[in-house]
Amino acid sequence: MTDKPTEHSDEDSVSLKSNGRTPTNGATKQTLGMIQTLRKSIRRAAEKSPLSPGGKGSKVTPKTKTPGDDSSSQPPPSPSLSSGSPSTSPLKNIRGFFQKKEEDDADVPSQKSEGLKRSKTDPNIGATLLQRGADIRRSLRFGTKKDKDKNGKQESLIPVAEHVLEEKEEEKEEEEVVWEEVEEAYTLPEMPHTPLSVMQINNLIQMEVLEEAHLNLLALRLEFNQEREKCEEDSPMELAKKEKDLNILYGNLREKIHTIVRDSNSLPSRNKALLVHVARIIQEEERRAEEPGGLQSSWREVWREAVAEGVQVKVEKVHLEPREQNASWLAVHLGLLGKTIVEDLENVKKALRSSYPPSFKVFSTYVKSYHTVVGQHLKKLERQVTELKDLYTLLNWIINTYKSEKIMGSQSLRPEMKDESVDLQLEDDFLKQLKDKYCCRVKVDMRSSLDKLIELEDEEIWKDSKTPEKEEDLLISQIHMDIWTQVKGNTSISGRIDAQLEQKVISCCLEELKQFPKRFEAEFKRHCGAHSLRTEYQITYINSFNALQEHMEGYQDSCPNEVEGFRKEVKWLIVRLLQDLEDQFKEDVKVQQRWMKGVYSVSPEDDDEEVAHQRRDFQMLHSRTKLLSLHCSQMRPPHVQELASRLHYHVVREYVGQLMKNNYSCKNRKHEMAAAKIRKQWNQLRDLFEDMSTHEWLHPVGDDLSDIITQKNKADIKNHLQPIVEHYPDFSKKHLVAVLNFRGLLRGREHQLILQKLTQLKKELGSAAGNKSQVLFGDMQVTVNTDCLSSLPFSCLNFCSPITSATRWTSR
Repeated sequence: MTDKPTEHSDEDSVSLKSNGRTPTNGATKQTLGMIQTLRKSIRRAAEKSPLSPGGKGSKVTPKTKTPGDDSSSQPPPSPSLSSGSPSTSPLKNIRGFFQKKEEDDADVPSQKSEGLKRSKTDPNIGATLLQRGADIRRSLRFGTKKDKDKNGKQESLIPVAEHVLEEKEEEKEEEEVVWEEVEEAYTLPEMPHTPLSVMQINNLIQMEVLEEAHLNLLALRLEFNQEREKCEEDSPMELAKKEKDLNILYGNLREKIHTIVRDSNSLPSRNKALLVHVARIIQEEERRAEEPGGLQSSWREVWREAVAEGVQVKVEKVHLEPREQNASWLAVHLGLLGKTIVEDLENVKKALRSSYPPSFKVFSTYVKSYHTVVGQHLKKLERQVTELKDLYTLLNWIINTYKSEKIMGSQSLRPEMKDESVDLQLEDDFLKQLKDKYCCRVKVDMRSSLDKLIELEDEEIWKDSKTPEKEEDLLISQIHMDIWTQVKGNTSISGRIDAQLEQKVISCCLEELKQFPKRFEAEFKRHCGAHSLRTEYQITYINSFNALQEHMEGYQDSCPNEVEGFRKEVKWLIVRLLQDLEDQFKEDVKVQQRWMKGVYSVSPEDDDEEVAHQRRDFQMLHSRTKLLSLHCSQMRPPHVQELASRLHYHVVREYVGQLMKNNYSCKNRKHEMAAAKIRKQWNQLRDLFEDMSTHEWLHPVGDDLSDIITQKNKADIKNHLQPIVEHYPDFSKKHLVAVLNFRGLLRGREHQLILQKLTQLKKELGSAAGNKSQVLFGDMQVTVNTDCLSSLPFSCLNFCSPITSATRWTSR
């Protein structure tokens, strides 16, 4: 079909010649009229191209129409072959159009060019002509301004500004044209009575003249069906051949449609008009699905597959650097991927959607395709991801970023995304497997970090014998802060993904931490078994692990079992460190000599070599206890009280136990000086433990024994037994005999009366005595039991030989 030439004398009569003079107000209006006329002419020429964006051949109507554009009221008919020219190709040359344009430029009266079925020229010819018109318009306007400046004439600026504003508004109207979706209903153009040949139809398909190719294909299909109905049994070969031709042509058509749809979002301008024909072909084939001669599979499904394939091509083109070349390879790739998704969907929303009827749900189809294709793409990426930071990046992008305002929730995609899902379509177990992989990596990295901390402690502290740091007068190592910082960091960033993953990460960290105290203890013993600063280091790590345990208590609510397990391991490590400190102290104050003789020898002239050595024993006990007090002051509670109390009990037992061994006996009133010396030493020891120990019940024992030993009159001893019986219910007769032996009272009537008084007091006080759970004398060893001798009459003792060490000492 061809269009008849039409005269446009009002448009073509406008001359574009310029005389170089500054135009007057009337001349300005004439120029503007000329520009508008030129714009209309160019627009009509552009709209004749079926491949130009928004061309009239696409049957898409814009919301905004330029006033005076009469040619936009009716779209041109769809290209089709007339029945009288079955063999004529619609792709004739388009020289007429460009000849017409050249004649316009030469001021030759123009006529409307012949209607085009399809152009072999640049598919963006319409846009090119519009751009050329805009360039001419700008050159005219700028030339006018330049002439005005040259001549220096002063004219009114207000009318010119108004005209410029009008032009800008007109340009803005053209730029802001928003295309509506193609209407659902359509009218199929008339099919040719005689279809083209198979080769000709195939050529039309390959040259993307889809509407005409499809009409001829429908005509060929109709011809086939008519012949099949009339056909006799003796001519099946001819029908089979035609059916084969139909299948080949339909296959080629479908393949071409697939290619166009697949590439449509990469070349939206070129394919815009073609997509209209694609949509109509799909609609028509779905309507004729039950008729013989067509393809059985769904055309709409083929279209969706093409959309998905186009999306996949887009995704695979996103730049992906090798991880060996860029540590942030995954973050960069996902950032580019998100940008590509948004830009692609924006293009679908603004350009492609207008080429389809509403039933195609174009935007929704592209969104679902991205959900699926990106999910598959991430599955491939996951195989390359091994480091914790990359696993976090991938998880965070899937769970948070993809559905955020950066991608699917972008402002530019609203309101179309309002009713769409924003979740990726992933395999059922993919997210769970990815989270498990993340947690396993957390454990591996945690263990590696803990091992590095031990190595760092050895290199920076143990090897160089560096004195531990102090914080608020407490010995401390930064090891607990390093561990807590890492645990806190792991849980914090995993919490940004979701609460479930955060809890799993806490559990993984605590499980790995549970194994750490034993590994640390083994390495500490290996490197610091005989270290000069071993005691300071032990106190340091008691404080540090206690602080680490307090940090981990914050996860009690979320992971109670794991916290309890870690708490037990830390407790046993601290117990073993405390026990080691206790054993060291006991070894240091272990009495090698019988230092109580130093108490008996109260004057320098009484000193011999043995006594001097024993004096040094007490000084060693005092100095070592004083050092212990200094160390304990640098230990955090409650462990400082626990250790000090146990050592306080040990020192008291060691000191008092010397009185129970019956190695010494005082004569000639030396017991008074011995008691004073015991009281003095006892006060020194008590002062050291008073602020550290919680065993206050041990303080009175030194004074109670001194009171018994210091009495001048033997009979007065009975009156000083009650305090020690009240304070220490386990103080028995054998312990009193040992004290009396030290005092020099070995036998006699008073000796017996004193023992009887003790028995009487214990009966009278009974349960009123002190706390029976506080045992001091109960298991204290007494070397010689003299209870049997104390019960004998005094006369009998005259016949006894002084065979004990106590009697031998008394005889001196």
